[in-house]
Amino acid sequence: MKEIKPARRVSDIKEYYFSRKLRELADLNAKGADIISLGIGGPDRPPSEKVITTLQREAAVASNHSYQSYNGLPQLRGAFSQWYKEKYGVELNPDTEILPLIGSKEGVMHLSLTFLNPGDGVLVPDPGYPTYTSVSQLIGAEIFTYDLTEDNDWLPDFDALERLPLDRIKLMWVNYPHMPTGRPADMQTFRKIVEFGRKHGIVIAHDNPYSFILNKEPVSILQVEGAKDICVELNSLSKSHNMAGWRVAMAASNPSFISWILKVKSNIDSGQFKPVMLAAAEALKSGEEWYDELYEVYAERRKIAERIMEELGCFFDPSQKGLFLWGRVPEEYESGQQLADKLFYEAGVFITPGFIFGKNGENYIRISLCATPDKLSESLTRIISWKNNTR
Repeated sequence: MKEIKPARRVSDIKEYYFSRKLRELADLNAKGADIISLGIGGPDRPPSEKVITTLQREAAVASNHSYQSYNGLPQLRGAFSQWYKEKYGVELNPDTEILPLIGSKEGVMHLSLTFLNPGDGVLVPDPGYPTYTSVSQLIGAEIFTYDLTEDNDWLPDFDALERLPLDRIKLMWVNYPHMPTGRPADMQTFRKIVEFGRKHGIVIAHDNPYSFILNKEPVSILQVEGAKDICVELNSLSKSHNMAGWRVAMAASNPSFISWILKVKSNIDSGQFKPVMLAAAEALKSGEEWYDELYEVYAERRKIAERIMEELGCFFDPSQKGLFLWGRVPEEYESGQQLADKLFYEAGVFITPGFIFGKNGENYIRISLCATPDKLSESLTRIISWKNNTR
C-alpha cells in the first residue's frame, strides 16, 4: 500500500498545548495523582437560571430542531446590538453589522480566511493567543510577530511596527484586555491602533472576550471614531456569561466586512441551534446584578491567586484585568516552564507556563481563576508545603 501522508499544514502545526497537557493530567489523576488544574480558562460556574430555563423550554419545541439562518436569529442579533449599546456605547445595525458565530475561536478562522490569501502577511502579538498563529499557519499566511514586553507595558511598539514590510501585511490581531498578561484596554492605545490600520490599509481584528472580567468599565475598539471602517471586533459569551461550552460569539464591523465573513462562514457551518441562540439572547439581557456577582466571584479568587504568586516569589502587576493572573518568575528558575513543571510533578498543581504564548512569555507563568476558592486555597497549601520540603 502506498504511504498516505497528511497535508503539509498538519505537519506545520502542533497539537494545542492544553489538549496535550490536560490529557496527561487526566491520565495521572486516573492513576491517583490528584493534580489540581489552574491552567485553562474555562469558567466552572453555570449561566443564569433564566438562560438554562430558556434552553430547556425551547428545546422541547418540535419545530426548533431544524437548520437555522447562517447569520443567526434576528432576536440574537438584536440582543447583541442592544448589549453593545448599553455596555460599550456602540451603535451596531443588527441586520448588517453583526454576525453571530459558533465561538470566537472559530471566528479567528473565519476572519483569516476572509482577509488573507496564502502568502499574505498577518501581524500576531507575542505573547498572544496561540490560535492566531496556528490558524495563520493553516491557511498559509506569512506570520509577522510583533513584540509585547513588560518594559513597554505589554503595548505595541508602533515605531517597530512601522519598520515592517507593511505593504505585504493585510491583517493585525489585537487583544485587550490582553491574554495572557491581563493588560487593560485603553482608548488612547485603541486610537493609535485604528490610525495605524487606516494608514496602511490593514484590517484590525480585535478579540474582546475578557472585557467584563474583574473590570467595571468595559471598552470596545469600536468606540473609536471611524473604527468600523477598518476593524472587526470578536466578542463572546464564554467568559462574560459562563457559556464556554455553548459556543456563542459574534463579529461586529461594517456591512461590507460582515457580508464577506458571512460568505466564508456559510460555507463552513450550517448555523447554530435555535434554542441556544434564544437562550443566548436571554443572557445578553442580564442586569447589572449579574455582572456585579461575576466581579465578586473572580475578585475573591484573584486574592488567593495573588497569594500563590507571592508565595512563588513571582512579580505581577495588580492592575491586570481578565480571567487570569500573569507573573514573572524569580531568577532562580531558568524559565516559567521549569517552575510550572516542578509544580505539576512535585506539588500536584498545574499552572500554565508562559512560553506557549510566545518567546516573550518564557519567563512567566499564568494562573487561571477558573477554580473554586477551595481548589485555589488547596493549591496554595500544596505550594507552601512543596517549598518547605525543597528548602
